[in-house]
Amino acid sequence: MDNSAGITASLQGRYASALFELAQDLGVVSAVEADLEALGAAIAESDDLSALIRNPQISRDAAGRAVEGVAGVLGLGDVTRKFLGVLAAGRRLSALPDILRAFSAIAAAARGEVTAQVTSAHPLSDDQLAALSGKLAAREGKAIKLKTSVDPELLGGLVVRIGSQQIDSSIRTRLNSLAQKMRG
Repeated sequence: MDNSAGITASLQGRYASALFELAQDLGVVSAVEADLEALGAAIAESDDLSALIRNPQISRDAAGRAVEGVAGVLGLGDVTRKFLGVLAAGRRLSALPDILRAFSAIAAAARGEVTAQVTSAHPLSDDQLAALSGKLAAREGKAIKLKTSVDPELLGGLVVRIGSQQIDSSIRTRLNSLAQKMRG
């Protein structure tokens, strides 16, 4: 699999690439991807878990036991468990959030898929998401995976981020632009 040089050039990218290749060889890419999504959600929701992976004072053994416990609670598969053990033994748990993002990008690229970060002022309906996905897929020429979030400060409209491109049709941006024009 040919990975983007930007992803595999970093330490996190090399770990993610190695995990992807192993998962691909074993035929468990989707299972590992689901495990990593669950792990990412757990890190985002738990201040204790987030602090654990970033604490350099925790010994390798203690970190290994802790991530094994987390893996058990989350019901993670063997490949993901062993990978977390390798990270704990190598004192690389602090890189885990970046590794999760890199793995997701590598897996999406392998499927010919592009991820679009969509921020809206209020939750979008299934019909709105389907229409947006269709329009973005036509624009990009690839399958689109939407990751949505809500930011009431947008007031209305959307902000769509695909890679380094951003499409900002939010009311907040329009009002700010109008205010700039009125100032001269």
